[in-house]
Formats: sequence, C-alpha cells, structure tokens
Amino acid sequence: MTTSTAPRLPGEPALTALELPPSPPEPADTSPHAFPDGGRWRTEVPSCEGPEALAVVLAESARLDVPLHRISQGSGIWMLTDAEITEMVQACAERDIELCLFTGPRGTWDTGAATRTDSGGAGLRARGHSALAGCVEDAVRATGLGVRCLLVADEGVLWTLHRARAAGILPAGTTLKVSALIGPVNPASYAVYERLGADSLNVPSDLTPDHLTEIRRVSGAPMDMYIEAPDDLGGYVRMYELAELIRRGAPLYLKFGLARAPGVYPSGRQLRAAVLDTARERVRRGRLALDLLARHGAADGMSPLGSRLPGPLHRFEHTESEGN
Repeated sequence: MTTSTAPRLPGEPALTALELPPSPPEPADTSPHAFPDGGRWRTEVPSCEGPEALAVVLAESARLDVPLHRISQGSGIWMLTDAEITEMVQACAERDIELCLFTGPRGTWDTGAATRTDSGGAGLRARGHSALAGCVEDAVRATGLGVRCLLVADEGVLWTLHRARAAGILPAGTTLKVSALIGPVNPASYAVYERLGADSLNVPSDLTPDHLTEIRRVSGAPMDMYIEAPDDLGGYVRMYELAELIRRGAPLYLKFGLARAPGVYPSGRQLRAAVLDTARERVRRGRLALDLLARHGAADGMSPLGSRLPGPLHRFEHTESEGN
C-alpha cells in the first residue's frame, strides 16, 4: 500500500529518476463534485445475468475482497422470472448492494431492419409506442418486486420513467441509469440526459480525461465508465488511467467490464458457462483495479458501502398533460 499523501502517476518515481518526469496534474481539471456521502467513486459489476451469475459474483467478491456498490444486468427484465428477480433482490439487499436491471424491448432485438445495416439505425432505442409500453411494463413489474435501479437505452423511455417516478407510479427512491449504448459524448448532451431524469450516466469508454473535465463543468450527475470495456463497446482497457479518471470524472462508478469475451445478451441456459466464467473474471478485474489504485496512493475516496442515491440533480419541468 502506498503511503504518500498525494497520489502518484503511473511510472512516476522511475521516470523522474530517468529525467522523464510526467507533467503535473492541472488543479483546475479536478472535478469539484462528489456523491452525497462525500465519496468520489463507487464500484459496479455489469452483465450479471441472473441469480446463478449473481451468486458467483458475490462469492468471488467476498473471496477477493472486492467491495461492490452496484450489480447490473444486461439481457433485460423480460428475460427473468418473478422468482429469479426476487432472489436477486433479496441477495443484494442482504449485502446492501444496489441491483440494476435493464428495461426492454430494444430496437436491436425487434423487427427493425435498420439496426442490421452498417449505420445501425436507431440502435437500442425503443421503436414505436409498443416498445415504449414494454419498457414501462418492465419497470413497473421490476419495481413491484423490489428492484430500485432501472437501466434504460432510450431518451423517451428515460423521460417517461422519470415522470412515472414523479407521479408515484414507480417508487420515489427508484434510480434511472443511462446505458453505455446511448451514452452522452459531450457536455450539452450529458446535461440533457440529467434533466430528462438520469441519476447515473454511462459514458463511452473512449472519452478522454479532457472530455470528462468538460462534462464536469456543466453537470455533477454521477458518471459510469467501463474501466475495461466489452469488445462491442471498443474493448478499451484503461487501468493505468484510473486515478486520473476519478480525479476528472468524480462522482464516478468504476465498471469492471471484460474485453475478449463472448457476448451473452440475451442470456440463457445455452450460454451458462460463458455467463458464469465472465462474471467471475469481472470481479477479478475489479481486484486488479483496486490494487492499482492502492499502489498509486489513490485508493481513498470510495463511497461507503450501501450508498446508492445520487443527490440533488437538475431536471426539466413537466406537466401532467404531456404525452396526451
């Protein structure tokens, strides 16, 4: 464990001795924001596709001492039975971990041919009123079973669920998380998603530290970022930037993804081995990330375990007549 009072940059002592010192951090680039508990970063294991995968994640996190604030699923609420959702809710509640499930349906899995073209069409967004209705159905069902965090991949779904939360259709404590698949890439879009109801926004993993600083000048809404991204999101591995990403992007969820791994969405028994093996390895990647932070003297600032709420955020005003 590094005992220096200030975090060091990767390779700093050796490079300084060789007269190749890194440029010192610019103090003005440091994010002024934090989670409401005072923490600067939290942890998340994504792609936990059901109770069996969740059990693997929880066992491995205990074995490797990887603290977890959030566990998320990617296949969709519609891929889980009520009993499976209830089991996952109870297992996470026992450990004070937030469980986040993905709403559906999504454009890439319906009959929209444009999503199969090189342009990708509208991507994962909800196509038509029926898809919007399916996402709302998922949200109502999941929150009725105790889920308190919903993952969304459509701006209209986000705004609708935010309004449903304000109207009491969804529990007031429900949080809404924006998927990396539609993640904002500039300060203006980030601010718009926050105002549409997002409590946590997954940005693409190819954003630079300067991009994070630009976003933090206009919004303090929690940010999610894959420290290692799946191949379909670029396959980026940004371990050595961890301390700088936290400094620039706080409040930040560190997502322990996995590159060079098979896709598992939508999940099922046919993918069981891959789902369990990749779940286990994501936790190990988390251990590697935490060890690296410790070596760089940057492990301080983690939110207390059990923390989940984002604090006060900016929202667009809305009226009950909208959408009628």
